[in-house]
Amino acid sequence: MATIQGVQRVEGEITVPGDKSISHRAVMFSALAEGTTSIEGFLPGADCLSTISCFRKLGITVKQDGDCVQVEGKGWYGLTEPADILDIGNSGTTIRLMMGILSTQPFHSVLIGDESIARRPMKRVTGPLRQMGADIAGRQNGEYTPLSLRGGKLTGIEYHSPVSSAQIKSAVLLAGLQAEGTTTVYEPELSRDHTERMLRSFGVEVESFTGGVRIHGGQRLVSPGRIQVPGDISSAAFPLVAAAMLPGSRVTVRNVGINPTRSGIIEVLKAMGADLMLHNERLMNGEPVADIEVAYSFLKGTEIGGGIIPRLIDEIPVIAVLATQAEGVTVIKDAAELKVKETNRIDTVVAELRKMGAHIEPTEDGMIIHGGTPLTGAVCDSHGDHRIGMAVAVAGLAASGETTVLNAASIDVSFPGFFATLQQISE
Repeated sequence: MATIQGVQRVEGEITVPGDKSISHRAVMFSALAEGTTSIEGFLPGADCLSTISCFRKLGITVKQDGDCVQVEGKGWYGLTEPADILDIGNSGTTIRLMMGILSTQPFHSVLIGDESIARRPMKRVTGPLRQMGADIAGRQNGEYTPLSLRGGKLTGIEYHSPVSSAQIKSAVLLAGLQAEGTTTVYEPELSRDHTERMLRSFGVEVESFTGGVRIHGGQRLVSPGRIQVPGDISSAAFPLVAAAMLPGSRVTVRNVGINPTRSGIIEVLKAMGADLMLHNERLMNGEPVADIEVAYSFLKGTEIGGGIIPRLIDEIPVIAVLATQAEGVTVIKDAAELKVKETNRIDTVVAELRKMGAHIEPTEDGMIIHGGTPLTGAVCDSHGDHRIGMAVAVAGLAASGETTVLNAASIDVSFPGFFATLQQISE
């Protein structure tokens, strides 16, 4: 567990760990590429380390020293049949993208994860992969882990995804890379596009268009030699929210990815009245990056829904914390996807913030938060969900007294050193 004392303000310049989504893909694509790739700024959290572990079991040499990783790629069909089950731990990104890759391989593999993964829906990925010809078995007809895959020849499809999910899109695109013909994925709203951007840096032709993305089969990946991973905007959101809601605060987070498919948190902060500025905007491996500065300002409630939701789905727990300190009511809707994250984040956010005195109500697809509510320190639980753990810790900074976060170790999944970073800006 960890304890947090309420503070008057936060101030300072910090960096946050590398982007989790980009770190996963950097290792995966480097393993499937021809040539050796050096990755800088890799997130050495539990989820990304699960990806490295899987590829080592598939015969890939991966050397890792902190946030520096070197991958010796063997080409798409250089993977070897694993002698053991591939354990992806708590990583939804690993298991879903691996399904797309392993569906194309000429061998058998089994994917399993922890208790949380065992409850998360997989048919949203196994379904379209089966349409392409993949042989996948699992509990409840492929809905839950363990999952058994016998890879083979696939055929490209046109897939209309019922939800906007980068994991679904990426799994189908990766399978489509070695499928016969063309694979097209349509989405209700554009989900994060790290897969498309990074595939292009590996020499793959990917066509993005309004409403979807298209890829042609039979392409190979060629290592770009070096990949720099920017700071994760989902991790940066936590200290930035603390600065926005505590009077007299000012925090700058350097080298943060501001990919437009991920930058919904920036728009919400501005909509609620935060004093936010972007400095030193630039490109890093095709990904837009900037230094983000946030200073305290008077905040007001807002309505968050529609097309912006896929662009800030992971930040909603800490946005709810921010809303407790804004004047008026904040409504979050169209976010039913929160129910199938590491926890049902609608229920867990509401339950934990209520312990601290927040006036917050759950809805079928989001929550309603009544702002201007003083928070009081309490004993809270991450429920094994890193975003929930960090959100209640940030709420603890704004609360009177002491807040305890149980199961705080789960935060290491995406933000190793999180509490040290909070301490750095709280001094």
